Amino acid sequence: MLTQSEIELVKSTIPILESGNTAITSHFYQRMFEHNPELKHVFNLKNQAKGTQQTALFNAVLAYAKNIDNLAVLQQAVSRIAHKHTSLNIQAEHYPIVGHHLIETFRELTGDLFTPELEAAWTKAYQQLAEVFIGIEGDLYQQSAQKQGGWQGARKFILVEKRIESELVKSLVFEPADGGLVAEYKPGQYIGIQLSVAGQNYRQVRQYSLSGKANKYSYQISVKREIIEQPGIVSNYLHDGLRLGDQVELFAPSGDFYFEDKQSPVVLISAGVGLTPMQAMLETFLDAQYSQSIYNLHACQNVYQHSFKRRNEAMALKLRLTNHVWYQDTNHADYKLEALHKGFYEHHGFMDIAAIADTLPMNSADFYLCGPVGFMRFAKQQLLTLGVDEANIHYEVFGPHAEL
Repeated sequence: MLTQSEIELVKSTIPILESGNTAITSHFYQRMFEHNPELKHVFNLKNQAKGTQQTALFNAVLAYAKNIDNLAVLQQAVSRIAHKHTSLNIQAEHYPIVGHHLIETFRELTGDLFTPELEAAWTKAYQQLAEVFIGIEGDLYQQSAQKQGGWQGARKFILVEKRIESELVKSLVFEPADGGLVAEYKPGQYIGIQLSVAGQNYRQVRQYSLSGKANKYSYQISVKREIIEQPGIVSNYLHDGLRLGDQVELFAPSGDFYFEDKQSPVVLISAGVGLTPMQAMLETFLDAQYSQSIYNLHACQNVYQHSFKRRNEAMALKLRLTNHVWYQDTNHADYKLEALHKGFYEHHGFMDIAAIADTLPMNSADFYLCGPVGFMRFAKQQLLTLGVDEANIHYEVFGPHAEL
């Protein structure tokens, strides 16, 4: 337990952290990968190149320093990060390595300001946080292993089906190579997939939302081909390089974003490939014949990039489901704002929740958000402005943790 003087010492570094910003975490990752290149097998190097991982770590370190005397404030963020860690197979032995490079980064960037007393306080503070994560992640690993069909670590799976869902998205179905059962999961959770890609020096690990209902025998993910900015190394390989019968390694399902059955209305809000966890929820609703009203709000570029469109039209005939879609591309004369007989409402431009608010259960529903961070911030602000209780807004961020 940190003493009051140690807490005050850690808090005294907040101005230094804020002035250094992501230069601190950029230095940290550069240092760590130089001395421990084996960790490149674990970290998403694309996120490193984009700077999103550095930003996520900086925000986490700063939040920890600010709330070190009230860690309950960080409970949700810690839980979400711990789930991400288990999907990457982060182990207790990784934490001393990270702690060493964090302390050395502080020393190298702050010079004489990093006194022995300050070093001792931050070392103890890091150990305290590491113990929290190790404890939570240990419990998550144990829970996964104890499930029927559960396991810990990497498990070999075989690609048994590949299906086109839209212009940019394909679904892939994997079955375990050992022929056994697979652990069930909650709709909204994701799996970690580990594979080797030709031309890459390090194994690649990515997380993908599970896009179907749990069935004990297989897992389905739906992957968008990344073609803007830097082509996606893993997404393009999954689209073009991975063949039926090929093997990958999967880590057990994880994630603290999932549907909780309160027997109340549900509003699903997504953009782009962010609809994948929503699809798992919809398939689960169909299987359970969910009796409450469901509203599926989706935004994408155009009808050709609208994944699962026909499937969701069909589900609207079997559930109390209303589908809305916003197409940003309005260059098609046949796009009209009208209720389709199969249960879809089509709109133009950016998602405008206020325009349909009078048809939504704003005060009684739970709202689930997934998509690019900018979109989710945009959608969440609309919901708050319309009077939705923040406690009823749930979200998932692809990639490094971020707050809305």
